Amino acid sequence: MTQADRHWQRLLVQAPQYGELTGASRAELLTLFGLSDFAAEALIQEPTLLAELLASTELHSDNRWRAYEPELAALLADQVDEEALKRTLRRFRRSRMLVIAWRELLGRAEVEESFIHLTRLADALICGARDWLYSKQCDELGTPMDGDGNPQPLLILGMGKLGGGELNFSSDIDLIFTFPENGYTVGGRRELANQQFFIKLGQRLINALHQTTVDGQVFRVDMRLRPFGEAGPLAISFAAMEDYYQHHGRNWERYAMVKARVLGQECAQSQALSELLRPFVFRRYIDFGVIDGLRQMKAMIAAEVRRKGLKDNIKLGAGGIREVEFIAQALQLIRGGREPLLRVRHLPEALNAIAQSGALTPERCDCLLNAYRFLRRVENLLQEIGDQQTQTLPTEERDRLRLITALGFPDWEAFMTRLDQEMAAVHGEFVAVVGEEKEAPDHLEQAWLDLWRTDLDAAEVGILLTEQGVSDPEPLAGAVLRFKEEYKRRQIGPQGRIALDWLMPELLRLVVASETPARLFERVCTLLTRIFTRSAYLQLLAENPAALRQLVRLCDASHLVSEQLARYPILLDELLDPQHLYHPTPLDQYKPQLRQFLLRIPEEDVEQQMEALRQFKQVQLLRIVAADIAGALPLMKVSDHLTWLAEALVEEVVNQAWSQISERYGVPPDVAESGRRSFAVVAYGKLGGIELGYGSDLDLVFLHGGDPNSYTNGPKPIDSRQFYLRLAQRVLHLFSTRTPSGILYEIDMRLRPSGDAGLLVSSLAAYQQYQENEAWTWEHQALVRARPIYGDDDIVAEFLRIRRDLLATKRDLGELAKEVREMRVKMRGHLLKAAEGEFDLKQSPGGMVDIEFLAQYLVLAHAHSEPQALTRWSDNVRIFDECVMAGVLSLEQAEGLKHAYLEIRNLGHRLNLSEISRKVKDDQLLAERQLVSQVWQQQLGD
Repeated sequence: MTQADRHWQRLLVQAPQYGELTGASRAELLTLFGLSDFAAEALIQEPTLLAELLASTELHSDNRWRAYEPELAALLADQVDEEALKRTLRRFRRSRMLVIAWRELLGRAEVEESFIHLTRLADALICGARDWLYSKQCDELGTPMDGDGNPQPLLILGMGKLGGGELNFSSDIDLIFTFPENGYTVGGRRELANQQFFIKLGQRLINALHQTTVDGQVFRVDMRLRPFGEAGPLAISFAAMEDYYQHHGRNWERYAMVKARVLGQECAQSQALSELLRPFVFRRYIDFGVIDGLRQMKAMIAAEVRRKGLKDNIKLGAGGIREVEFIAQALQLIRGGREPLLRVRHLPEALNAIAQSGALTPERCDCLLNAYRFLRRVENLLQEIGDQQTQTLPTEERDRLRLITALGFPDWEAFMTRLDQEMAAVHGEFVAVVGEEKEAPDHLEQAWLDLWRTDLDAAEVGILLTEQGVSDPEPLAGAVLRFKEEYKRRQIGPQGRIALDWLMPELLRLVVASETPARLFERVCTLLTRIFTRSAYLQLLAENPAALRQLVRLCDASHLVSEQLARYPILLDELLDPQHLYHPTPLDQYKPQLRQFLLRIPEEDVEQQMEALRQFKQVQLLRIVAADIAGALPLMKVSDHLTWLAEALVEEVVNQAWSQISERYGVPPDVAESGRRSFAVVAYGKLGGIELGYGSDLDLVFLHGGDPNSYTNGPKPIDSRQFYLRLAQRVLHLFSTRTPSGILYEIDMRLRPSGDAGLLVSSLAAYQQYQENEAWTWEHQALVRARPIYGDDDIVAEFLRIRRDLLATKRDLGELAKEVREMRVKMRGHLLKAAEGEFDLKQSPGGMVDIEFLAQYLVLAHAHSEPQALTRWSDNVRIFDECVMAGVLSLEQAEGLKHAYLEIRNLGHRLNLSEISRKVKDDQLLAERQLVSQVWQQQLGD
């Protein structure tokens, strides 16, 4: 029995009357069932649809979209609650999507017809749901007004293919919510700010569209393209939007805005919004700078394809849909500021405008348009098989047969021949317009080729190496022969072997310049053995000599880097661009760059989101290490970068955890009312003190300011304490889950109230009570280095007040000094491992911990007299500076302590880079250690 027959039998079980269908109708239905599981399931789930369609003209009309809006409006007018709204939206979508798939699969509709119907259907569903919910919410909360008493609407920007009028069959939708002016609601029980009104409305709209019910889902909704991404408010005013794009807008947001379209009927406000955004998107001058930006975006996509192991992807692969889009966007953005003709959203119209402008010849634009239509038709048909968002060619024989049948090809080979021709033509145009950076392998002397490709024994290898200037060839010869044996044993594909045949001679030529060539060769080969079966990475190194040179340089300088690259080969993509590699992300750009990095991943794909966070961290770490090795970053700046990176990741993890927990349980009422989360993350230890190292864990404490007696407003209500507890648990889960790229960070929660025995998250009141009445002196020492790194302004301000008051408490100096000394002795007894003649940079007398304890003691001892100055900072250097201003230390003492602190940290940092123990010979840093001990004696005594 065929798949079509199985679907047919299931339909007859639900609706036996269709057994009377004969002739052309039955044959057509069986063909449809054979091509599309989605179409079959839609009719089996709602059999009456079939009778309605057969009795109507829907299946024979090519302009059905004109009726979408009035038909849906009539249906929604009868709905009384949001559950009925969701049901109506989903059933309306299913019936109209069925017709779209039916006509395209059976060859009745060109892809352009599907574009317009899919887009207009989405417009009708989104705007219909918005208008129904707006009316209902105005009845509940009042109507939002501007200062002149004019009602304010919610405008929705459709981005991407929705904005461009070329939505694909199973696309998610990218939206941005905005409203004209700030103000307040009128007519409700109490006044509500317009922004809060529209945020609530946006949340309800997303729920109406995104939630999966028994009737399915309307659309997957992605809001991450809005200003500031997930960290930004769900809806903002025109003025806030204009300010964002003027001061914070990034190049990729310009590219996204090319297709942005205000959904629904055009009005004065939508025209004003379009005018407001135009200067950001289209510059007044001819803007050739977009080429580099698009090339970088394409390189990022190529890296993503390698990372995910994507094959046969007609969207992201070379010559795919994305390259056609990039060609059009590049030419639109370059000249669109001066040529209004180019300011169009729909890609076929854009290519026509490009031809008219003379930027490309009409023949080249026709070639691109034909390829684009073919690729988009293939994409739609792939998605119409099962209503799944995919752009990857099928590997199963049944789905391949479905695809070529719908396309009209006699066999798979004929289809692939046509596909390869179209994609090759697109890629050729992409290289011509946008360009592609690629270096050919350098010419190699024959000796290096012989060394790798010829079967030689140890003596012969040694002779060749000696001839090339290696003074001690035996260790390197042994390493080369061991790697060649390993190479022979491994199963490596033909492409990988070809790549290695070019790569290895060049690698050997490079490593002999090192002072320790054998060690360097083994470090690189550790990485190569990890990627033997991943020919894309071998080809990357073989075809990009500059990338190979960077790899050799970094591995030679640091064992830590070579281990990191071996553990996470995806980082090899970073070697392609030395300009980025040796110039870490600016401190204020970690958060926006992380947001951009995550935009490619669906919000609901939690596993991929976790993996992406780890990949982002590893990429940024490599850039920081590379700049560190190159001497471009002093130690303090290295710590700054590591700290800002960690803070960006903490914020994103909390945002993701919040989204996941609130989707299930809702949010506490005070959060729903104010829009503030009442949750804070406080960093202690190295993160709090802004001195994070490469392998540092994160010492964190979670606080909340919610009402403990309230309950969340979601489908599964829980009390607020449970909500924040589950939020904290989710945050820890997202940090600690091991993905292919490892964990994100080790998290240490032992500094929370009551340590391991305490709650994962404390209310502010409980935290204050504990610190005032139960905390030990060492916990107040730890509080000196505490610093809030995430939270609403009000909860952060309250924490800082609690911290200041606690640190500024007047203490008995003799008792304080005694407790600090005792804790130092206890810690040294547990952690000092230095043998005779060794100095432990951290734990030995005069070392790092002594300096930290001195800073903490000075704050606790004297902050009562200078509370603002001595509680302001959490890092040692600025604490010592403030101690001078407060008269607690002399300038000479403070400068000596800072010098000792930086010298010890710098030496420890260098040892850490090479993964060498922090214990050094006892004759090092003698002057610095002596000064630390002297100040210790003066301040704390014996």
